[in-house]
Amino acid sequence: MRTKTAVISLVSGWLLLFGVVPILMLLAASFLTQDATGFFRLPFALTSYRQLFLDPGYLEVLLRSVKLAAITTICCLAVGYPFAWFTVRRARKQRLVILILLMIPFWTNSLVRTYAIRMVLGTNGLLNKMLLAAGVIEAPLKLLYTDTAVILGLFYLMLPFMILPLYANLEKLDYRLVEAARDLGAGLMAIFRKVIVPLSIPGIFAGCIMVFVPTMGLFYVAALLGGARQLLIGNLIQQQFLNARNWPLGSATSVILILLMTVMLAGYALVMRRLASRGQRS
Repeated sequence: MRTKTAVISLVSGWLLLFGVVPILMLLAASFLTQDATGFFRLPFALTSYRQLFLDPGYLEVLLRSVKLAAITTICCLAVGYPFAWFTVRRARKQRLVILILLMIPFWTNSLVRTYAIRMVLGTNGLLNKMLLAAGVIEAPLKLLYTDTAVILGLFYLMLPFMILPLYANLEKLDYRLVEAARDLGAGLMAIFRKVIVPLSIPGIFAGCIMVFVPTMGLFYVAALLGGARQLLIGNLIQQQFLNARNWPLGSATSVILILLMTVMLAGYALVMRRLASRGQRS
């Protein structure tokens, strides 16, 4: 009993020291004032939050981040759902091979993989060389430093984070319900819409959370593939902390990301609670 109490205390203390305390410090710093000589100073003010939501430049970065993150999430869902379904329907050994192949990119640093994407999409990159050799284009395409390049990079990095929750959810799906729907005369599309998709909503929601919010913080992807004009919230946070030395504004931006994550997790908990209550009533 003493060992159990000691372990719980140690874990709780670790989470409090390295989880809760930094977030509270970040929250407090977001209400302070920028200091030219130090990191921040009193008095408390809402200056940073006013800048974020009233300054057109910062608001544009926020809206662009939401747009690119939403497009990336939709693309990952559109590709990840069929991929997860295909994987689940394979034999156990084949599933293991597919999952290993899916996880292999994680063995390489994501920054290195982003540089690899630059080599593919560059003016003299692999893609342009292949298209020129095939006679599809007459001049190299400008792919780098565009929203398209950023979305491709984000999609490549975040796709596994969509597939894995979907796979975990679809693997637990009761396929007797699919067979029952087929026996009752339902077609493939009807089974997909009315049986498979409702049962996989927890996996869809979890995958979207794991892709959407982290995507907004991948500043190096936007910097390397999109250039200085294709900023995300992560780039804004990096610039405020490291370049502009405006810690209150950087902290306020980080707090907005944390609140967004909290809202999405609350929505996920609400969806799970409603699904559980429906299951109990049925």
